[in-house]
Amino acid sequence: MSDTPASTRFNAPGHPPATITEFKGVRFLHLGTSWVQGAMRLAKPDNIELEYVQMMMMWMLFLDHPKHIVQLGLGSAALTKFSYQRFPAARVTVAELNPNVIDVCHAHFGLPPNDARLDVRQMDAMDFVLDAANHGTVDVLQVDLYDEEARGPVLDSPEFYQACMDCLSDDGIMTTNVFGDFSNYDKNLQNMELVFDAVVWLPEVHDANIVVLAFKRAPSIDFSVLYERAGTIKKSMNLPAKNWVAGLKGWMQDQQQ
Repeated sequence: MSDTPASTRFNAPGHPPATITEFKGVRFLHLGTSWVQGAMRLAKPDNIELEYVQMMMMWMLFLDHPKHIVQLGLGSAALTKFSYQRFPAARVTVAELNPNVIDVCHAHFGLPPNDARLDVRQMDAMDFVLDAANHGTVDVLQVDLYDEEARGPVLDSPEFYQACMDCLSDDGIMTTNVFGDFSNYDKNLQNMELVFDAVVWLPEVHDANIVVLAFKRAPSIDFSVLYERAGTIKKSMNLPAKNWVAGLKGWMQDQQQ
């Protein structure tokens, strides 16, 4: 894996530096450590490269036409770009604390500049979800908040998840990635279950990432409908949505045992 020249490091003081490596046609984002914070295949820069990041789009099984999609934690901008390009009727808002991440995504990961639909803000995610002006305005909330050590979500308290739910519209959905030390899984899931009407998760994928779906209002689940939607998502978005439905079905069967 080859590091990019030092001149391409993004090193604004007060925050971890954003660095990139490239390996077999894939560009990786790091925060000054070996942990991968995001990826982009150079030949397909608008696709979502990592499996767990693809799974963060599972909300598409339940929502067709979101008006406002919010990302907490920019990563390599894969979710932001995908949402912005594939949902042209939606506003896309991002809260990212580290200015180095924003700068490297503009320079090396194809993040477009802000416009009438895209609003990437350098700010703390907790401040965003606590802001009453954002409450009830978000149809999809995608949460992937990790620091340079990647030992667990940076924000994971009941107060944080309550504020996340407060931001959602009536049928809003949160997807979040839970990763890190084993104790983080139960802690995060229990804190989500305290405030959301329904919380489900899929089996872990590479590097022990677990993607969680949290609903403000529990949906009625008809697997024949979900498989039909999954086929449409595969055809229109080229995402492995049938695997998501199979994972949800397996989760429900496990819960009933």
